[in-house]
Order: sequence, then C-alpha cells, then structure tokens
Amino acid sequence: MKEISKLLDLESIPCPLNVVKCKLALEKLSKNETLIVSLDKGEPEEMIKKALNRKKYFLKIIEENKKTIKFKILHENR
Repeated sequence: MKEISKLLDLESIPCPLNVVKCKLALEKLSKNETLIVSLDKGEPEEMIKKALNRKKYFLKIIEENKKTIKFKILHENR
C-alpha cells in the first residue's frame, strides 16, 4: 500500500496552539498516512519535538532554513 503524506502548515502559529494542532492532526491519520509539518524554528520547533518525543514519535527533517523547518513525523512502531 502506498504511503500518503498530509501536510500541516504551522508557520506563524504560536505555542502551545501549534502542539495541540499537531497532536490532533496525528490522531486523524490512518495507517497508510504520514504527517509532514512545517513550522517556525526556535520555541515552536522545540515544543513540538518535546511533545512528540514523549509520545514515542521521532522526526525526520526534510527541509530546513534559518526561519523554518519541515519534517516528517514517524511513529516508533512503523
């Protein structure tokens, strides 16, 4: 089965709203879907990373520049 990626743009979304939106998007994914998140670097990036690490997710960075980062979220069991 082909993997489908969904994009969640959280750029300019403040903490902790970005964390909440990310968690809600992950809950809505089906088995063959992954989530790609784009957000601001700094505090938003750190908050998302901490929240996802606690839930046993890890991040694969796809794209990064001085202001933003884009990554794919993977679950430990995948």
